[in-house]
Amino acid sequence: MPNNITVLFLGDVIGKPGRKAIEKYLKTASADFFVVNGENLAGGIGVTPSTALEALSYGVDVITTGNHVWKKKEIAIFLMEEQRVIRPLNYPDGTPGFGYTLVRKNGKSLYVANIEGRIFMNPLNCPFRAMERFIEEAAGDVPIIVDFHAEATSEKIAMGWFLDGKVSAVVGTHTHVQTADERILPHGTGYITDAGMTGPADSVIGMEKQVVLDRFLTQLPQKFEVGKDDVEVQGVMITIDSASKRCVAIERVKQKID
Repeated sequence: MPNNITVLFLGDVIGKPGRKAIEKYLKTASADFFVVNGENLAGGIGVTPSTALEALSYGVDVITTGNHVWKKKEIAIFLMEEQRVIRPLNYPDGTPGFGYTLVRKNGKSLYVANIEGRIFMNPLNCPFRAMERFIEEAAGDVPIIVDFHAEATSEKIAMGWFLDGKVSAVVGTHTHVQTADERILPHGTGYITDAGMTGPADSVIGMEKQVVLDRFLTQLPQKFEVGKDDVEVQGVMITIDSASKRCVAIERVKQKID
């Protein structure tokens, strides 16, 4: 509908299988904006300038990240130059890159913000306060989508309630396991605890099964490798009313890619 904005958000894209999956899927997908979490674009952990640019070339409008964003040292300068690739907003002052971006396309506008949780993760600045400050500064007539990259379900749900009515949607990432709790909160914010993973389902959260099993069985270091088979695209399709900025629909996406 002309008064709606649609956003396709795809969960953590894992290595080459994930990159090829979004290339194929986005050829036929329909949405006003395409957003992916890309912190695992390069070899299943981290992101490089070349893998980010590859994803952008397939039609991705914004790449969000998380705790693995710094795994490839060459990404720091790139994050200062390419505002379509963002890192969590609640990193300390002086950290390279941007925690949000404003994208405009075909007469429509969208903020995408990225925050990282603190439970079982890095002791960053408070993501709740970071979002509070961002919302105060953001243009009030533009919808906001938030990628909350966090481990703890409780922290993600709390963020959903905290931002209800203040942003259009809160999408959880990081666990690589899609949850079935998508809903619209009372004041119009779409929510899901985790969008899932775009990559090989025949794996342990994207990595070759046997390597992970060897790690658990022996407790010895192993070199993880990205899985190859049973590739899926997972995420959510979000529909936002342009006038109210409220989410009017949020639907899970889960499709096998041949």
